[in-house]
Amino acid sequence: MLTQLKQILYFWSILTILLFSPHSSIAKLKTNYQALREFSQVLTLIEEHYVEPKTEQELIKGAIKGMLSSLDPHSSYLDAQELKTMREDFSGKFSGIGIQIGIKNKQLTVIAPIEDTPAYKAGLKAGDVILAIDGNSTQGMSLMDAVKKIRGPKGKPVTLLILHKNASKPVKITIIRDTIPLHSVKVLQLEPGYVYLRITDFKSTTSNEILKQIKKYRKNLKGLILDLRNNPGGLLSQAVAVSDLFLEKGLIVYTKGRNPESKMEYKAKKQATDILCPLVVLVNAGSASASEIVAGALKDHHRAVLVGEKTFGKGSVQTIIPLPDGSAIRLTIALYYTPSGHSIQAHGITPDLQIPFIPPGKKEENHVIREQDLSKHLANPEHKTQNATSQENAKVKKMLNQDNQLKIALELVKKLPIFKSLSYH
Repeated sequence: MLTQLKQILYFWSILTILLFSPHSSIAKLKTNYQALREFSQVLTLIEEHYVEPKTEQELIKGAIKGMLSSLDPHSSYLDAQELKTMREDFSGKFSGIGIQIGIKNKQLTVIAPIEDTPAYKAGLKAGDVILAIDGNSTQGMSLMDAVKKIRGPKGKPVTLLILHKNASKPVKITIIRDTIPLHSVKVLQLEPGYVYLRITDFKSTTSNEILKQIKKYRKNLKGLILDLRNNPGGLLSQAVAVSDLFLEKGLIVYTKGRNPESKMEYKAKKQATDILCPLVVLVNAGSASASEIVAGALKDHHRAVLVGEKTFGKGSVQTIIPLPDGSAIRLTIALYYTPSGHSIQAHGITPDLQIPFIPPGKKEENHVIREQDLSKHLANPEHKTQNATSQENAKVKKMLNQDNQLKIALELVKKLPIFKSLSYH
């Protein structure tokens, strides 16, 4: 009976298409008919012969998932719960460990841990491969299924089998889930007039958070370090809004796909809230998507100097298309391009100064001893009132001592006005 019903429905769907389609598309319809017929045959074979009973709904949902996952790592099917989870990422609270993950080289990979979360504190890094979740292999696991398994009630543990980058053996790491903070902006004054601005990801409130937190430093602002390292991205609208804070005019990013309507341009406009001081941007392999849009725009307009390592290279645009049952599909429809026409996809953004991060435990070679390093050295009479240590609070001093890229960025942003004043003949 079920098979007969499917055949009747199938016949009427094909007949409807034929009746309302132009004659020029008959050949294409014939090809579609053959493909649909083959799909129907496979569906019937599974229903009748598979070792365990499966419902038609389960099989069709599985086929949709397979169809989308075969396209690229970012197109996927979202059931109602997964759609809710995705929306929470940008606007609500959720319980989990605080990592952004993706499929890279067919492996479930950490794009970036979110700062001050259980994953960050457990030592997960960009590039780590997740081999198993609570004993379940991630081989062939969809991105959405992995997210569902990693998230869970606050206070409950999840055990990940992690292969750290450049490691030869995986390690088991048990992490206690917690409520993941949704604040995406941190601001700290490193020295008088020189401010550190960290964006962890791009949420719906990011640009407003920046304006709110930077307000108290505006009057004496001499330079700013924008840290986009390990920022996995987020909302396109916020990437544009953040870029616009540092640009008075010009193209920020444009998108281009198969369909003409996918071609969109986003431009900066002059605003009273623009931040126009000298700017250095920090990036690394964990800087992806929206982070790369901001970095690419600021680099192409020569608005900032980029320091660090080459970015992730996620330059595709996804749109969410709701389905009648409350689920949705996330479909890649276009690619991002920087103002100069450079595609970010699979290439990323190369910084102006490529400076690898040196872990705090490793000492830089060829340390040079200077007069100021000697015990009981005489102070410079012109700088008696300037004590670098007293200008830095404990947190800033620790940050600079443990982060060679940040230390270089601070020195660079202080020197940018000097570099710009140089002339060559």
